[in-house]
Amino acid sequence: MIVSIIVAAGENNEIGKGNALLWRLPNDMKRFKEITTGHTVVMGRKTFESLPKGALPNRTNVVVSHNKNLQLENCIVVHSLDEVFVKCIREEEVFIIGGEEIYRQALPFTDKIYLTRVQAAFPEADAFFPKIDPAEWQVVSRETILPDEKNQYFTTFYEYKRNY
Repeated sequence: MIVSIIVAAGENNEIGKGNALLWRLPNDMKRFKEITTGHTVVMGRKTFESLPKGALPNRTNVVVSHNKNLQLENCIVVHSLDEVFVKCIREEEVFIIGGEEIYRQALPFTDKIYLTRVQAAFPEADAFFPKIDPAEWQVVSRETILPDEKNQYFTTFYEYKRNY
């Protein structure tokens, strides 16, 4: 099983404020959908609650929560990342999609990172992605996207692989 993180982060690793994204980037949302459709996505409860329509379609949604009584429609609820890895052992690739705490816990077990770097600072942010140690990771692809009428910021799509 390949464990991958998919995340959009500002230039200071900002990912959100008040359990919401700091930007609206249709190009990034399209990339997210293309990469994760047909796979398992793993998120914390707060990230699940931030989804406007609940569970993401055409994906197996796994929600990590400390609440042993939590039940969510169209989701598998687990109580640790260890449980995720056991339940998903037969999956080809599993995507960690947030938030801050789940990213931090999953990073040591991650094989790939799909990062959208938003070329702007967001001082109001209250959630952050962990720093990527360049000694542990190598960039295997990079694509810069110019802003347009629907996408306000310069962005760069990166794919990282862990150096083993």
